[in-house]
Formats: sequence, C-alpha cells, structure tokens
Amino acid sequence: MRADRSHARRVRVFALAMLISVAAQAQSLPSPLVWPHQARAAVSLAYDDALDSQLDIAVPALNRHGLKASFYLTLGSDTVRERMAEWREVAAQGHELGNHTLFHQCAGSAPDRGWVSADNDLDTTRATQLVAQVRVGNTLLQALDGRQERTFAAPCGDLRASGEPYLQALKADFVAMKSAFGGVVADMQTLDPYAVGVEVVSDTTGAQLIALVERAAAAGTMVNITFHGVGGDYLAVSRQAHEELLHHLASHRAIYWTDTFVNIMQYVKAQRIPQAHRSQ
Repeated sequence: MRADRSHARRVRVFALAMLISVAAQAQSLPSPLVWPHQARAAVSLAYDDALDSQLDIAVPALNRHGLKASFYLTLGSDTVRERMAEWREVAAQGHELGNHTLFHQCAGSAPDRGWVSADNDLDTTRATQLVAQVRVGNTLLQALDGRQERTFAAPCGDLRASGEPYLQALKADFVAMKSAFGGVVADMQTLDPYAVGVEVVSDTTGAQLIALVERAAAAGTMVNITFHGVGGDYLAVSRQAHEELLHHLASHRAIYWTDTFVNIMQYVKAQRIPQAHRSQ
C-alpha cells in the first residue's frame, strides 16, 4: 500500500510538472494577432506613381464597393500637379495618400532600367539629398490631406542611394514602410513594420488576385497588393480583374479587413505592444 501511495504521488508530481511546462511554453509562443471584427486577414490595396487610371477607374471602383486603399504619390508627377483637387478629394473619401518620393528615383544600374534618366538615377543621388526630398514630400502631402501620420513605399524596392542605405534615417517620419517583396506576410508577430513586403501585380487575372487574398486568409496574416495602371497606363491589370478582386473583398467582409496601409500598421503595432506596457 505504501509503495502504491508513493507511486501515485510521483504520478501527480510528474503531471503537475508537465502542466507547468506546457503553460510556460504556451506563454513563450507569440499569440496570433486578432484582426478587427474577427476577420481572418488584413488586405492592403496600394496604387503607386499617381497615375490617371487610378483616379479615373480605381478610385470610383473602390468607392462603389466601400473599400479603402493607399495611393503612393510621386509628387513631382504631372498627374499630381494637374489633378491636385481630385487627389485632395481621394483623401477626403478616406483613402491614404502615401509618400513615393518627389521624383521616383530608381537605381539605373539594376536590370531593365534603361528608362531611368540621369537626373533620377538613385545610383548618383546622395542619401542625404533623398532623405531631405522625402521629408519635403511629407510636407506637400500634409498640405493636400491635413494629416501627419503616413507611410512610405520605396520606388522600385531600391534601398540605397549612391550605395548608402537611406531608410534608417526616415523611420521616425513614418508609421511603416513598404520596402520589400512578397505580398503575403508569413508571421505578423515578427514582421518588421519598416520592411513590409508587397506583391506588385501586372497583367494579373482576377482569379490570381483572389488567390493572393485567400492565401493570406489561410495564414491568418495580411497581404499587400500593389497596382500601377488599372485598365490603362503601364504595369496594368485589366479593369475586369481589378473589379473581380474588389467584388470578392466586398462580398466577404467577415473574412477580409480591407483598409489603408497606415490604419492596418497602426493597428498591428498597437496589438504587438506587451499588455504590461499598455497599462502604464
């Protein structure tokens, strides 16, 4: 009998130790990020370069479906200068105006960059000069929309000016940055807000676009889709493919939280603050 009681005590001690170990492991694992309205994924739709087709086709389509998106303006472009009132209205409708630099400098030495002019070659633009220009861009954007918090998208995904990294100097100026490739985020807990990846789409079908957001829903994370032309301009997707994606998102609001990149990243950063810090 004494041996039986001793054995039972050992079993209870072992079971208690296992429970403590499992609890400790659970606490050490990152908790999954819970999206608003219990959605399964966040979707950031972005439109780069301030193109006419974005104002003529993309914005009306987004508004018709009640979806919000981010427009990264090349602030020195003719479309910004000639249609400034319309961009101001885009912001008033709840869309984000993001910073895409003044002149869209890219590295002329990269493959297939014959279109990069000598004046806008990132290989010969000083990092300090580019940083100063980006900050001027924020001032211009604030004059358009009255907002101070915004995000940045690195043109062409190039991260060096005259061989020197420039994004580090701008981190304090932005909530987050799109500066990498790969649209579906693998892990929200380890995501660097200043190196968020994007999926740049061109000549993509509606089914392919929908497959992207479905991958994000399966992972429980987010997807960042970047458009240029919609039904026109360059690097374009068709009006039909764009419409099919928007219809899918609007028809499945319980699954997808579609919002501006600045709103999504503000939410992500707030959710990742440890609970003890939130109460201070």
